Amino acid sequence: MSEAEFIVFENISVVLETLVYAGSLAYFFYPFMTEKKEPRRSKQKKIFIVFATYSLIYFADMIFHMRNWLCMTLVLVILAAATKYLDMDKKGYFLLMIFFVCIKCIGRLMAESLYYVLIKKWVWEKTRIEIIYRNNAIVYSIYMMTVWIIFIFMIYFLKKRISVSKLELQIREICHLGLIPVIGVLFVSVIYRFFSLGWENGFFHIYEKYPLLLGVIPSIAILFYVGILITILSYQKMIALQEEKKKYFVEEQQLHALQERTREVEQFYKGIRQMKHEMRNHLTNIKGLAESGKYEELEKYIAQMDGELSAYELTVKTGNAVTDVIVGDKKNAAGMLGIDFQTEFIYPQSNKYNAYDVGIILNNLLTNALEACEKIDEKEERYIILSGRQKRKFFLIEVKNSFQGEIEFDTNTELPVSTKQIDISLHGLGLSNVKREVEKYMGDMKIKVRKNEFSVTVLLQERSNENGNKYNIWQ
Repeated sequence: MSEAEFIVFENISVVLETLVYAGSLAYFFYPFMTEKKEPRRSKQKKIFIVFATYSLIYFADMIFHMRNWLCMTLVLVILAAATKYLDMDKKGYFLLMIFFVCIKCIGRLMAESLYYVLIKKWVWEKTRIEIIYRNNAIVYSIYMMTVWIIFIFMIYFLKKRISVSKLELQIREICHLGLIPVIGVLFVSVIYRFFSLGWENGFFHIYEKYPLLLGVIPSIAILFYVGILITILSYQKMIALQEEKKKYFVEEQQLHALQERTREVEQFYKGIRQMKHEMRNHLTNIKGLAESGKYEELEKYIAQMDGELSAYELTVKTGNAVTDVIVGDKKNAAGMLGIDFQTEFIYPQSNKYNAYDVGIILNNLLTNALEACEKIDEKEERYIILSGRQKRKFFLIEVKNSFQGEIEFDTNTELPVSTKQIDISLHGLGLSNVKREVEKYMGDMKIKVRKNEFSVTVLLQERSNENGNKYNIWQ
């Protein structure tokens, strides 16, 4: 191979390298700047912007011979200015770029040992210039193919790990997640500066002076990558624990509210029992007034009794104090909002259901239904239909409600999610609480969306509960 042919080979290698990294960057950014229902043309424009920005800057480097850090800085700045068009969170974008640059650096460092071994054996020991150029081209091709394979492998698994979580990060989280990759980039920069060192008789390669580093340096590069993955995994587990803590806190608050309202209903039922106990005395008094002909006093007495009895009038009777409270409150709330509320809910006779578990399920389902109906224009049909019935060892709860808009489902949880990244969907949070309660009873939850109707069906199975009777009060 002649010198001219080798120069052509080098230029082609640089072009291919630029295209590989540009395509990898667009692939890495893809899930964070596009949505499933986004038009295909819009997705293609975003991919092209990322790909073209990286490619053009590095192609310019072939002409103006800029430093690599300057090229990467230009890419970083230009794409940062386009984050709004790319629909990317700016803080999340910077973190992704830090990851990308680090993997690009450590991927190349991992293959340097292989390059040194091959170049020493196939190039340095040759004397003919044509063979040196040819072998150098072969070695460089093997080296770059190894670098690309390592890089693509690492970027694929990192993207797969990151894409399971949303990049809604604060500055301190950016610092926490970006610490290891930043140190990795600095480490690679220092190592490359020490690859060739001055000596009394000229220059020597660091691997030639310290052969042990042939295995140590790639191992350190691998550890940097593993450290990045572990840091991301730890962060995601921490976020998951926080979400779980939040769900349990919401459930605990709901349970506390139910217990308070249930105490009120217990007093209510206590008043009814007292009225029943006093009814015999009332009848005796009425009979005495009637026999003595004191009809005006009799009329006043009956009116007074009617007022006392109306205070104990039940709007909803489900067969359980806890569910009476929830269904009654939600029905009253729906009435105030002008929402048609229909219910055919009968609490199961079996004592193998925890009334508060059922109450949490009802509370979340009906709260979501009310919120969905409240967002509908008052001129449109707004309704909630609740049904609950027992069949053998199963208890079926179904809530249907009207709604407007579109609902997207999370592929992992199969629960509705908000279309806005900055909004935490109460719908999804409420249904996740329901799902957790359903799992206690080895049951099932199904969600259906038909035109403008959203329905949730919950199936519970009887379970042995030593404290079952404790919660099924006033059955």
